[in-house]
Amino acid sequence: MSVILPFLAAQAANAVAPTASPPPPASADWAALDPIPYRQPPHISQAMDAFVANEIGSGRCKIARPADGHYVVTLDVIVQVTGDGVIHRAVPRAIDCPTVEQYGVGLITGFARANIQPGAAPDHWYRTTMVFDWQA
Repeated sequence: MSVILPFLAAQAANAVAPTASPPPPASADWAALDPIPYRQPPHISQAMDAFVANEIGSGRCKIARPADGHYVVTLDVIVQVTGDGVIHRAVPRAIDCPTVEQYGVGLITGFARANIQPGAAPDHWYRTTMVFDWQA
């Protein structure tokens, strides 16, 4: 027992503290960030548009009905991509519709899976925009 404690103390003293990844550039100009380097650009399907339409139609979002009934909902998201092309963090810009914001983050995470160009800078922040478009 007396041999183990000095060994553990020495290990703890030599341990390297994990480095914190840079925080999201929330106050930065999101448009100035590089776009996500997708291999294949994602496609918003009618089912995805329908989900957003349902959220708005059910009153869970505070998005006004356009006079002509043609909705265009834009969701900006910034993502932190690891060196191996995995999204580490995603931050949506608030559009007063939390369910759609989180839905969009989930979609982007899925779109990025095995779809980021090789050589993405470690812990680099990128931007993307999703546009949901339908006629009510």
